[in-house]
Amino acid sequence: MNKQSLTTVNIYSDGACSGNQNETNIGGWGVLLEMGAHTKELHGGEKNTTNNKMELTALLEGLKALKRYNLKLNIYSDSSYVINGLSQKWYEKWQTNGWKTSQKKPVENKDLWQGIISIITQIPHISYFHIKGHLDINKKSEVSKWKKKFETSYGHITDLEFNKLVEKNHRVDELANIGMDEIRSI
Repeated sequence: MNKQSLTTVNIYSDGACSGNQNETNIGGWGVLLEMGAHTKELHGGEKNTTNNKMELTALLEGLKALKRYNLKLNIYSDSSYVINGLSQKWYEKWQTNGWKTSQKKPVENKDLWQGIISIITQIPHISYFHIKGHLDINKKSEVSKWKKKFETSYGHITDLEFNKLVEKNHRVDELANIGMDEIRSI
């Protein structure tokens, strides 16, 4: 089956952490799955976490929500850590090095990386897209600047399509904040 006949699914993910790097903090994650006109939103949170852990958790939860893997998957995130780790396949070196970084330190969030890798290796076609986080859609010059950067990396995109990406990125940020609010209320 060629990739043109595969169903396309988009995953938009985001993580957040209030008090990142502090002993007592609250993190949240949000993910939006989109297949044609169908969407599914998920969110959650936890105490004593990190922003990177929440970024990875968002993506992992989105991947776990997939009903099948024979598809074309587009992953959108404002996390360079997530996008670069996957698109540049950092995990291959980590696996070769016994899950150690180039500085010989244990890879942080190994369990999350392993969960993500166990799923993405089953998907025949994946594209990764880094989106500027917290972009104010009403600031036209800022949007134009980041759209040009996006196009430099990924090719042409219409203004309407780019604005929709920004809106979806805002939505997953909102979902991550809902996850944090739910943890605060416990």
